[in-house]
Amino acid sequence: MFTPLSNFPEIDHLIPLFAQIDLDLTIILVVAGILIIALVTALAPKVGVAGPLVLVALGIGITLIPGTPNLYLPPDWILIGILPPLLYAAAVSLPAMEFRRDFSAIGGLSVLLVLLSSLVLGLVFSLLIPDVGFAVGVALGAVLSPTDAVATSIVKKLGTSPRVVTMLEGESLLNDATALVLLKTAIAAAAAPFALWGSIGTFSWAVVIAVGIGGIVGWVNLRVRAWIPSTTAATAISFVVPYVAYLPSEHLGGSGLVAAVVAGIVTGQGAARYFTAEQRLSDRVNWRTIELMLEGAVFLIMGLELSSVINSGDEDILGNAAFLALLAFLVIMGMRTLYVIPLVWLQGRRAKRGETIRPHLEQARDRFQNVTVEQVAERGARNPERRLASFRRRISRSLGDIAYLESSQLGWREGTLIVWAGMRGAVTLAAAQTLPQDTPNRSLLILIAFLVAVGTLLVQGSTIKPLIRALGLTGARDDADYAERLAELNASLREAASKALANPDLHREDGRPFDPELLAAARERMVAPPNEAEGATMDELRAIRLVIIQAQRQRLTSARSNGRYSTAMLRRVLEGLDAEELSIRAHLPEG
Repeated sequence: MFTPLSNFPEIDHLIPLFAQIDLDLTIILVVAGILIIALVTALAPKVGVAGPLVLVALGIGITLIPGTPNLYLPPDWILIGILPPLLYAAAVSLPAMEFRRDFSAIGGLSVLLVLLSSLVLGLVFSLLIPDVGFAVGVALGAVLSPTDAVATSIVKKLGTSPRVVTMLEGESLLNDATALVLLKTAIAAAAAPFALWGSIGTFSWAVVIAVGIGGIVGWVNLRVRAWIPSTTAATAISFVVPYVAYLPSEHLGGSGLVAAVVAGIVTGQGAARYFTAEQRLSDRVNWRTIELMLEGAVFLIMGLELSSVINSGDEDILGNAAFLALLAFLVIMGMRTLYVIPLVWLQGRRAKRGETIRPHLEQARDRFQNVTVEQVAERGARNPERRLASFRRRISRSLGDIAYLESSQLGWREGTLIVWAGMRGAVTLAAAQTLPQDTPNRSLLILIAFLVAVGTLLVQGSTIKPLIRALGLTGARDDADYAERLAELNASLREAASKALANPDLHREDGRPFDPELLAAARERMVAPPNEAEGATMDELRAIRLVIIQAQRQRLTSARSNGRYSTAMLRRVLEGLDAEELSIRAHLPEG
């Protein structure tokens, strides 16, 4: 639910910007904001500065212009209006296979680190701020502890280690649930005795209900959109999916943001199987546009709101807030460093264990390569074909996981980047303003949160690029290994196409049969299909190519499960097949 402005008495002298101007001026401001975001996004890379930093600085600069009205945006506008689609868009493109491989590390960063940081910050605030008890201090600690998915996008665009990016992105997508549930628990504990098991139960329920609802919404989204022939209508439905996941989860006591993330992961994983090439292309373009606009709006709002927050309190609290914000930043970075050091060490141990296990898995793979379905059936196995395929897939996936850990090992350089890239942002901004009105020193606490969020974004965001260069983490991908894997994948796709063309019952999409001689020629020349000089019409060639694309797409879907190829590689090849299919269909006769 949206929080009415009457719930914020300390800002009664501030009138929301859109309430004091007429409709025409509102439209002008919205258009101006979109143009600013688009221009900054386009021009910032040319001058070597991250676009989000420019937007924050620009927002702060605008507030310094005399006569500029103070902007106040109710927190629910960010928590409900902006964050669900933003996190959903990030989750759709999340490399789920790599996310699974580092789930234990991501889960520790998302849950354990947030809890530890909140407790330590709670102790510090309760000792230094008058009338602020431990529970309220923990509440503010929960506000400051989660990293921000929008801010993490700065690192994502710098071309560093894909594994580090996946860990940072996964952490920022999931730690919001920990922080917001802990915030609610701490606020409740400030008014009533603290119940440990009750708090654990509340947190567990919030996660379970969010995962359940998000999974169901994502599954229904895939089935419904696969059933709708109109691409524009299917894309329109996708715009409401984050809210369909968010609202019921919040109503039932779950984490709406986690529900939106889970719905996005399910949708992203099923898109290759259930959506058409045109739907996938439409989703990529439209959601990238939405993500660009909402991300830019968040950063611009961060700068525009800073003066409103400063003006909402006494002038003498600014110095105290700045000191406490700096202290909170040091505590956060210290806790993060202490946590990441053993995390990196454990991941190194994990890679070494993989080296020990790999020879045994390779022996099992070779042994089961010659096992037949009949041999499995003789042992009394139910559904022997599926059992054999499942076992082979598990071995292949385990070998792929080991290869992934060996090729992208974490060292002190990656650990340093993980520590420094933990920026705060929109969640901290919005969550701070949800503190109850009777909270002691509420204006001071909100100002601390704003200074930490804006400060980490400006300081860490502006130094992350030179840090990556200094650490030598740019261009981390092994191009030779990537090219070898890509060639192997392409060979597998050609094999899939050849098998499809050998099917004696093969026919076109409209049901008409193919010329057997033409199929034979196409099968023999997979790299260069028959041309018109060999007796084939363009219509026949296009129809054969569509069959090949469909077979190769199915092979890509199965390749995703064996873990040998990276998500980025699979997506690159899939996008190429989609583009080729759309080009072919554009030349087919209508109807």
